[in-house]
Amino acid sequence: MMTLRNILLGATMLCAATAPAYAFAQDSAPADDAAAPADNYGGEIIVTASKRSQTLQDTPVAVSVATAADLENSAIRDLIDLQSSVPSLRVSQLQSSANTNFVIRGFGNGANNAGIEPSVGVFIDGVYRSRSAAQIGDLPNVERIEVLRGPQSTLFGKNASAGVISIITQKPQFDFGGSIEASYGNYDAVVVKGDITGPISDTIAFSLGGNFNRNDGYARDLYLDTDVNDRNRWGVRGQLLFEPSDALSIRLIGDYDKIDENCCIAGNVVAGPTVDITDFLVGGPSVDRENPFSYDVYNNFLSENRIENYGGSAQIDYDLGNMALTSITAYREVRSFANQDSDFTAADLIGRKSDDVAIDTFTQEVRLASDFDGPVNFLVGGYYFNEKIDQKNQLFFGDDFRDYGNALIQKASGGALDVATLEGTLGALEGDPTKYLGTFFHVGDGMDEAYKLKNTSWSLFGTVDFEITDRLTFTAGANYTQDRKRFSTDVVSTDTFSAVDLDSPAYTPFREALLIGGGVDPATAAYLAANPTIVLPDGSSANPLAGLKAFQFLPPFLNVPNAVEPGKTHDNDLSWSARLAYELTDTVNVYATYATGFKASSINLSRDSRPLASDLPAIDAAGLTTPNLAAGSRFAGPEESEVYEIGLKGQWSVAAANVAVFKQSIKGFQSNVFNGTGFELVNAERQSTWGVEFDGSVRPVRGLNLTLAVTWLDPKYDSFTNSSFGDISGTQPSTIPELSAAMGATYTHEFDGGNRAIFHVDYLYESPTRLVDGLQGFPDGFSDQFKREVNQLNASFTFALNNGLELGVWGRNLTNAHYLTTIFPAVAQSGSVSGYPSQPRTYGVTGRFKF
Repeated sequence: MMTLRNILLGATMLCAATAPAYAFAQDSAPADDAAAPADNYGGEIIVTASKRSQTLQDTPVAVSVATAADLENSAIRDLIDLQSSVPSLRVSQLQSSANTNFVIRGFGNGANNAGIEPSVGVFIDGVYRSRSAAQIGDLPNVERIEVLRGPQSTLFGKNASAGVISIITQKPQFDFGGSIEASYGNYDAVVVKGDITGPISDTIAFSLGGNFNRNDGYARDLYLDTDVNDRNRWGVRGQLLFEPSDALSIRLIGDYDKIDENCCIAGNVVAGPTVDITDFLVGGPSVDRENPFSYDVYNNFLSENRIENYGGSAQIDYDLGNMALTSITAYREVRSFANQDSDFTAADLIGRKSDDVAIDTFTQEVRLASDFDGPVNFLVGGYYFNEKIDQKNQLFFGDDFRDYGNALIQKASGGALDVATLEGTLGALEGDPTKYLGTFFHVGDGMDEAYKLKNTSWSLFGTVDFEITDRLTFTAGANYTQDRKRFSTDVVSTDTFSAVDLDSPAYTPFREALLIGGGVDPATAAYLAANPTIVLPDGSSANPLAGLKAFQFLPPFLNVPNAVEPGKTHDNDLSWSARLAYELTDTVNVYATYATGFKASSINLSRDSRPLASDLPAIDAAGLTTPNLAAGSRFAGPEESEVYEIGLKGQWSVAAANVAVFKQSIKGFQSNVFNGTGFELVNAERQSTWGVEFDGSVRPVRGLNLTLAVTWLDPKYDSFTNSSFGDISGTQPSTIPELSAAMGATYTHEFDGGNRAIFHVDYLYESPTRLVDGLQGFPDGFSDQFKREVNQLNASFTFALNNGLELGVWGRNLTNAHYLTTIFPAVAQSGSVSGYPSQPRTYGVTGRFKF
């Protein structure tokens, strides 16, 4: 295990930290690091962290940048791999390809529910991608990826309360060129990329890129006898660049990508009492008992993940002399379908659990930036966002669920009850002995769901820079945002048992008989049966049927809007920032920043959408109460974030170093927790994090570049009284490592004639951290025994010829380190815990030709 001492020793030896470029760049000068001379270091990089061009050194923000060469050397295929180079970033892929969550400095959410907006905004060529299904495709011809840390709402509005990830692709060039790349690796992995660019005329250039990525999967379904967790995705991207004059530039982009994969396996972490039942139902093992890293699973049907993501954008830049006008218009569509064996057993318990989501998004941004010679400059702009979401879900009981439910009821009642007895007895007490016969846990019953969400938002933003002296600059910024959402549900449950009121007075004789059978005298039994909320001296419920409520998985749903709940939210916010930046020397800058951020309300588009407890009396008075209606939330209120940050940035001829110290907090953090059957969306009153980030790089000798990035975080729930696990105020949030470190070395040897040999190695460490804040159905503290510690080693070797041909070998997670990315209560299996295992070792060979 790596300790703090090891990290500090590494810092002393390497003298610096990860990628030397740290700023957010929408448009930056192309930099082919792999082709640069070995001693060319510290050149000016033009970035637009403030949506205006500045050198990297003069940009007083904390950002990690991965160049195209970094991506190639580390064999980074997608955004999930990027976290191995950026320790402040965590990326988690959950139950499907479309559920990927981005976290920066311990803050982030947005997966598992299309109604939840992410706290980390993802932009591709300046266009916001609102959901992870539109973010995870492999992109051809990436120029660089920037991770901007901390609230960025002043310039990016409601979608960046925790940070920004920006992906920039290469613009079309007026010189003919391109590249083609092919890789082959274990698990029969094949990756092919290609791009071409060149002039159409003196004023028009084009580029066209494509990518293909597939593998057989690193897990094995022993029940279905097939490989699973495969990769199968491809995409194309075309661009046109019009430059009719020196003042006008128009960039048109169109793209399409498709994903059709089987994802994602979950292993058994704790085998509870239901495992024996599922094993019995299939005549053998239905799960791999408590060994998630065997990568052997047992499912009764293959999961599906099908995503189509496409759209287009137009960016217009017009130079007005001492001012520049920019407009970015975009329209995008995402079509996502997922079908999963969510009980993760070979038993046919959940015959179908599908999610079909359609997202249509239109965005428009306009901004005007000045470039005056005087001490004052400004940027003003506006942003419009319009999105429509249609989501349809289905969850139906499979062929084995009735037998499974019967076994659960027998076990819970000590053998006194079974499904047939319940059906006959409850029906008879209601006056119709045949009413329920054959209906409890019936195959094909379940829940049919449909949700709609319309979101309209607009914002006005601006910044002003005032040069107090030649070396001291004060910057103030503000963003006013209005956000409106309208949502509706059309959910129908056909789960008959879940609609039964087990507290009904009609069942008093049945409860009394059960109590008498349990050894309670008749008088006490009669009293307890008439007062089902009384608790017996041993702590058990006085209603002997109460234990069966845990098996009422899909109760009737109260749809919205209704007479009490309008199905609307309306949020507005003024975010602002203030920064002082001082140039100590020509190579060292310091800055101090205060900034606030905002994320609008998120909507619970799931079967767990329930009215607030405060609305239940009005719902009852309006006669809207449905059987077994419980309180919950329809939506989570907005997040309001703030950060205090001071930093130092230094860049010299052979080294770069950056330090940031910050206190960041979010009021109203939107927590989305899985409870075993669904997700509970609630607000934490306040979550905060103290942190220190150090990063930099050094080239001690010609050709050698050493890098190190270290992040230390001290997170805390300052106040979280209504969590899914009770009041957890004062505790440390899960999934946030106290210490993260990414270190690497790249050595380039140039031979006579210009051929080069490039060796790269990098290592990621994350200190042990809890995987979840708690587990529903388990004692307090039970989940503390499950922790994640990351030790990942990656390496590559490339031989690059001066004619553009490159040949290389690479490997990721070379030590085959194992860890769980998250754990959760097993679906409909009380007492069991499931978890997603990390990806095992991968390796391969690559050929690349650049022309």
